[in-house]
Amino acid sequence: MRTHTLRAALILCAAASLAAATAPASSAAPTAHTARRAPAPVLVDCLWHPRVRPADFILACGDGNSRLGSLHWKRWGTRAAVAEGVNAVNDCKPYCAAGRFHSFAVKVRLDQPKPWKKHPQTRHYTRMTLTYTDGRPSGFERVVTYPLWD
Repeated sequence: MRTHTLRAALILCAAASLAAATAPASSAAPTAHTARRAPAPVLVDCLWHPRVRPADFILACGDGNSRLGSLHWKRWGTRAAVAEGVNAVNDCKPYCAAGRFHSFAVKVRLDQPKPWKKHPQTRHYTRMTLTYTDGRPSGFERVVTYPLWD
C-alpha cells in the first residue's frame, strides 16, 4: 500500500510539473524580461505619416523652402530624439522660385511627446529645436524652436 501511495504521489508531481512547463506564457506572472516597453514616439511629416529616424524632413510644408537632410540619429527615445544633419534653406532672392538653397550644419532635438490626435494610441514629438553649429540662415537665431503639428 505504501508503494502504491508513493508511486501515485510521484505520478501526480510529474503531471503537475509537465502541466506547468507546457502552460501558455500568458498565464505566467510578468517579469522584467517579459514586460513590454511603450514604443518610442514618432515624428509626423507634412503628409501626416509617422516616421522614425527619418533621413530627411521638410520643415516648410507649404513651399519646401526649408528642409532637413543627411540626418544621423544619435538617440531616439521615449522622451527625446537627437540628430545631426543639414538644414537647406532657400534664400528666396530675388524671389523663392529663383532663389538658391544654402546648407547649414545643425543639431536637431525632438521632445515633448504627446498622444497624436489622429491616432491617440501613438505618441509623437511636438517640439523641434535646431541649433546651428557652423553659420546660420540670414535673420535666424543660433537656436530656433518650432512647435510641431498635432
